[in-house]
Amino acid sequence: MASKILIVEDEPAIANGIVETLEFDLKNYEFVLATNGLEAYKLLEKEDFELIISDMKMPKMSGNELLTQTLQLKPETTFIMITAHGDIETAVDSLKEGAYDFIAKPIDINRLITSVKNALDKDVLKKENKNLQKENSSLKKKVSKKYQMIGESPALKDIQNIIDKVSVSDARVLITGPNGAGKELVAHAIHAQSDRNKGPMVEVNCAAIPSELIESELFGHVKGSFTGAIKDKQGKFELANGGTIFLDEVGDMSLSAQAKVLRALQEKKVSPVGSDKEIKVDVRVLAATNKNLKKEIEEGKFREDLFHRLSVIEIAVPSLNERINDIPLLVKHFSKIISEEHGTPNREFGEEAIQNLQKLNWTGNIRELRNVVERLMILGENPVTAKDVDLFVKK
Repeated sequence: MASKILIVEDEPAIANGIVETLEFDLKNYEFVLATNGLEAYKLLEKEDFELIISDMKMPKMSGNELLTQTLQLKPETTFIMITAHGDIETAVDSLKEGAYDFIAKPIDINRLITSVKNALDKDVLKKENKNLQKENSSLKKKVSKKYQMIGESPALKDIQNIIDKVSVSDARVLITGPNGAGKELVAHAIHAQSDRNKGPMVEVNCAAIPSELIESELFGHVKGSFTGAIKDKQGKFELANGGTIFLDEVGDMSLSAQAKVLRALQEKKVSPVGSDKEIKVDVRVLAATNKNLKKEIEEGKFREDLFHRLSVIEIAVPSLNERINDIPLLVKHFSKIISEEHGTPNREFGEEAIQNLQKLNWTGNIRELRNVVERLMILGENPVTAKDVDLFVKK
């Protein structure tokens, strides 16, 4: 029996046009039409569909209502939403509710075909991964010691709960928060708990790469494409194939590179600098920034469409000042790691020393605390005292 794709559209001409566009490339699929959300839901109660392509605005039941009710009934269902240009914000909300993609009217045929093929490929991978999870449920990979998230504060527990939920999906995640708060740890935790943990985790610090080289770094280049390109080079997207790419400080990326990243997310293809060749890539994208991207969009420094693509799920990492109750555990954790790195006996921190550390303003967050712990272990007494904190920690 052929797998089925459900088209939900109240305009027959558009519905038939979608079928005519897709049936040439998807000969093994049967297309079923529904004229509104309620009719579609009744069909879904009786049978399964590999993919649902649904308009947003329809009589009796809207596309968003159909999405919400269907995912409650059959959580594994894959949706692509069709929307009028003026409803882009509503379409973005549908991504956050669980839709795979959205396409604006008038429909771009190539965009539709690409999105549908990617969605169907993703659905096959999802089923394979689900089977693997059942076979290996007791073998969940742990985050390496270097990237452990330490603490028991409510703020950190909320973050860990979100990580547990998003790790099992392939949704793109935007991680926000101040410098040194631990955004990188969140990214590594998501990768380690995901089905991609056997693949590579490739990090790109967008702020550390000159704007004229960022495209080469991300997408690679061919020999002779620019001065200094003495040989072909693979880009980070290609190196991350089958795994995860982490775009740290994504707010510092040039607008030109942003356009190419957007295309890579939409089409799952990249083109090296100086080449017309397209390379298919299968990567999960995690991004992080300490900037207010909505403000950057208003100032014309960041693409709004890329923001919506990256922020299907947003995780806001709290500052250390918002989780001072975690400082005792963090100090204990860092002192152990630092003693191992230096090859010296571990140092204790007195209770009053910890209390003094909790009173400080940690503008540099977790990273600053680690540096302070190392300084106190080198210069302070054993155990480290409140006097040592007052003497060697300048605020």
